Amino acid sequence: MMHKTISQLLLFGVLAVAVTGCVTQKQMTYLSDADAGKAEAVNADFHPQSEMVIRSGDALTIFVSALDQEAVVPYNLPMVVYAKPGEVQPTTTPSMQYYIVDEAGDIEFPVLGKLRVAGLRRNEVEAMVKKELERQVVNPMVHVNLIGAKVSVMGEVARPGQIPITSGRVTVLDALAAAGDLTPYGRRDNVLVSREVDGKMQMARLDLRSADIYNSPYFFLQQNDVVYVSPNKVRAVSSTNAGLWFSMVSTVASAATVIVTIVSVSKKN
Repeated sequence: MMHKTISQLLLFGVLAVAVTGCVTQKQMTYLSDADAGKAEAVNADFHPQSEMVIRSGDALTIFVSALDQEAVVPYNLPMVVYAKPGEVQPTTTPSMQYYIVDEAGDIEFPVLGKLRVAGLRRNEVEAMVKKELERQVVNPMVHVNLIGAKVSVMGEVARPGQIPITSGRVTVLDALAAAGDLTPYGRRDNVLVSREVDGKMQMARLDLRSADIYNSPYFFLQQNDVVYVSPNKVRAVSSTNAGLWFSMVSTVASAATVIVTIVSVSKKN
């Protein structure tokens, strides 16, 4: 009877160690509270973002065109080509030069001079430049593109790394999808987003299980944001930590063996 009780205790100890690494389906499910009622509550406060806000350090291409192409030549940066040292023929197709937004939030635009672009969206810069050009050019057309924008995704995702932003805006769900989604070890309730604003760091933790993330100011990411997915308890007993897990099980088993030995000796005496 004593041996049976000790065996049960041993089994309970092993199961207790194993259960600490279990993850429920609810913990793995995204937006588990989403339904029609929740959607109405979210939409009451939802503020969709069309595009990212331009910041100091961003790179912009700005191309001006019009029916009279000669009239807009002074307003476009010259195209550049590259050749290998010692060679005359270019090795690449011509590419547009770009503007770097300085610390004050300005760019130096040909003829027009300094333009304050920080804090504006791409379409707002297009409208501003077009308005300035209309004083000198008939029916100008302006195309602005934010180049090199990216966010970084780290932690428990399938493909951590930098995600380029090509559509003008990106949500935290977009970034995680581009990174191959969370691994089984990633915590859906603890996704950290860090962001630099005016030289200071801001951070927020998002719960992907709740539809409330749609109303977070960090749902729409900004350029250079960093998304970090924390590991869950299963990681503690994953293959990388198997030695620790087996050590714990071995300790429980050893303790049980000692108890059995002591009890057997006591009975004999």
